[in-house]
Amino acid sequence: MKFILVIGAGSDIALPLEHLYAKAGYGLYLASRNIEKLESDVIELKHRSNSDAIAFRFDVSETKTHQQFYDSLPEKPIGIICLAGALGVQERSEQYFLEAKDVIDANYTGLVSIVHIAALDLEKRKEGFIVGVSSVAGERGRKSNYIYASAKAGFSAFLSGLRNRLYPFNVQVLTVHPGYIRTKMIEGRKTSSFITAKPDEVAHDIFTAQQSGKDFIYSRWFWRYIMLIFTMIPESIVKKLNFK
Repeated sequence: MKFILVIGAGSDIALPLEHLYAKAGYGLYLASRNIEKLESDVIELKHRSNSDAIAFRFDVSETKTHQQFYDSLPEKPIGIICLAGALGVQERSEQYFLEAKDVIDANYTGLVSIVHIAALDLEKRKEGFIVGVSSVAGERGRKSNYIYASAKAGFSAFLSGLRNRLYPFNVQVLTVHPGYIRTKMIEGRKTSSFITAKPDEVAHDIFTAQQSGKDFIYSRWFWRYIMLIFTMIPESIVKKLNFK
């Protein structure tokens, strides 16, 4: 059986995505700080999808532990899916650099660390895939979340370069730019139901795109056009529009 490593398996998107891979015949390594939730998810995956799933405690920010963690996996994965991330509180990040660093580590530095380790392994084996969930927020900075957005922009650029590097080695690198998703991250915020996707919808988009060998997707599809319009607005106008 081939295994997939899910980083940030405590994410709201993770469980519906894991069910899709389990039904497709993959085993699953679930990695997150919240081991209690993962153990509960393992039980559900085994019950509903007859999956061979294992839970591991993993902190994406503890980069010094990443190589040992990867080396300790019972069998090396055929793919790695990165769902980890943290929005943070912009105002606190502006006042305290350590708060900003936590957001950057969760959305960029820590992911670069574990993905690089997996990439070296997949490159040697000349097979497999890497999925990185970034964000449309990284396509243009806004005053309400520019620390988070800058980390996501960096992660998208990292995945783009990695995709070019690994192409000759038959390793797929998929970048996912979701828009608003009805998850804990935007809890309490008012968002239009039309542009806010459910976690299982995003999971389906990711699974379908990875299985079909795509390089980049928006989830949902209409965010491609929303962001095209938004990024075309001149900076001189954006400053005056007071976008949050």
